[in-house]
Formats: sequence, C-alpha cells, structure tokens
Amino acid sequence: MATSNDLVSLRPETLQEYVGQQNVVKTLQLFLDAVKNRGTPAEHILFYGPPGIGKTTLSHIIARELQGTIRVTSGAAITKTGDLAAILTNLKDNDVLFIDEIHRLPKPVEEMLYPVIEDYFLDIVIGKGPSARTVRLPVPKITVVGATTKLALISAPMRDRFGLLLRLDYYTDQDMVHIIMRSAELMNIKINKGAAMQIAKRSRKTPRVANRILKRARDIVEVDGHQMVDEDVVSKLFSLLEIDEMGLSDIDIQYLRVIAERFQNSPIGIDTIASSLSEDRRTIEEFIEPYLLRIGFIKKTPRGRVVTPKGCKHLNIIIEHDMDQQKLI
Repeated sequence: MATSNDLVSLRPETLQEYVGQQNVVKTLQLFLDAVKNRGTPAEHILFYGPPGIGKTTLSHIIARELQGTIRVTSGAAITKTGDLAAILTNLKDNDVLFIDEIHRLPKPVEEMLYPVIEDYFLDIVIGKGPSARTVRLPVPKITVVGATTKLALISAPMRDRFGLLLRLDYYTDQDMVHIIMRSAELMNIKINKGAAMQIAKRSRKTPRVANRILKRARDIVEVDGHQMVDEDVVSKLFSLLEIDEMGLSDIDIQYLRVIAERFQNSPIGIDTIASSLSEDRRTIEEFIEPYLLRIGFIKKTPRGRVVTPKGCKHLNIIIEHDMDQQKLI
C-alpha cells in the first residue's frame, strides 16, 4: 500500500509527468529551458488561481529543474522582517523560496522583499531614531515563487516585480480521470475507469479534492475487503460523505435551499446567508460560492445572491415567473 506521506508521493516530479494546465506547462518549459541556456538566475514567478490545482506542485518541479532545493512558507507565517531575513540566510544559489498565500504578507515584509527580488540584496535597518542606518547584505541568486488565490490583493509594486505571471484554472473531467488513475497506481489501488470518472465528476475539478476522495475509497476497500474501487464502492463512499452527483456537499445544498426556499429566491446578501447557515462569511465566499458560480447554480446581483434556474432544477425546486417577480411554489 501507499506510504504514510501520500501527498508528497502523489506529486509529479517533472513537467512531462504533470497532467493538465497545458499552456502553463508549455510556458514554464520554455522559461526553464531559456534560463538553463543562458546560465543566469531565473526570474521570479507568480502563480494565481483556485486552491488545490497544482501551484505548490509546480514550484517543487521548478526547484528540481533548477537543481536547487525548495523552502516552503506562507505569507501569514512571515509576520515580521526578521522572519524573512532568517529564511533568506539559509538559502543558496538556485534555491526556490515558495511563498503560498503571498497576498497575506505584512506590508513591511513585502517592502523588504522588493530589493531581494530585484537585485538580490537584503536591506536591514540597524538601530532606531536618528542613529539608525541601513546595511545592504547580498543574498543568494534564488528564485521567488509566489502563489495566491486572490491576485487583486497583491499590491501593484509587488505584482510588477515578478517576471512571469501564470494563471492556473480548473481541470477538465478527462484530465481529472488521468490524475485519479495515476494516483491510484502510485497508491497501489485497483480502480476501474467508471469509478475514476465518478470521482472526477464529484471532485470540483480539483486534484486535491480528487486525491482526498480516492484515499477514502481506499479505506472502504481495505475495511470491507473489496478487490478494487468500482462504481459500487464510490457510490457507498459518496453516500457516507454526502456528496451528490455534481460534487455538492451538504453545506452547498443548505446554501442553495436557504436562498431558494427560506427567502423565496429573492436576492439576499452574504451576511444574511452566513447568519442563516451559522457559517463564517469567509468560508462562504472562498469555499462554497466559487464552485456554485462556476457550475452556474447561483449568480450575484447588485442586490444579492440568487439561485439560477439550473440550480433550482438540480434541487427539484420550481420557480414561477410572475410580473418579473420570482415566487417559490
């Protein structure tokens, strides 16, 4: 069976192994080949897109291609300038500093990073008040790779300092099937293509979600003594996990029903929805709504959120149009 460190073992190690994101992969391959031919330090890279779609994995591949090591941190973890200085002193030429959620870097840390990105120098202020002075220290020729789910929250000066800006998008069902079959092979799990397709359709077009579902399918196979993951196994699994055929969880269904049934599908604000569900506003905006918007089950209007006819049909809710007013039957 798979090792305990499944997440690392499931990561592709080269761009050739990477499934999906064809344009991003082609651009990265061209970029890395050019860097190797020139023999110069690589420019810095910024990935943006939804969570769980490969930003960290691509950063590991970049470090391997540059024959360096990767240091992984997050914007929220670097709370002061001293934290950044400590990280940089432990890096060497060709290493990759991967900063996840880079939009959460505190402003002083972000400004301290500017000369590192531009000139490979670290400016340290010694002392306070009139006697304070700035010391400029050289840092190794590293590549900074940033990742964010919220590009708009990164300041323009920071964004403009990256030489390559790449957007990662959700995967197609066929790409998801390929990823699931590959993960199953690495985890020593037998799975048929029908079951892989069922998982793909319910994984929100996100490899991280698909791999998590696959691991829970492995649990059922091991506990119940099945020979392989087939349609019956995944059907039982999705019943236990309360995930429907569109990949909607119980909280997604509750969200849709709050709008369509409790409020008669009248436009309502995010705070009202959050209170009705007893959920955090950020959870709704970052976890629930993006997928529902993508599959066309909700729409945002100037007055609030409403469920679309497609979403109502999925819930078997009938909407009647009467004098331009939506009324629930």
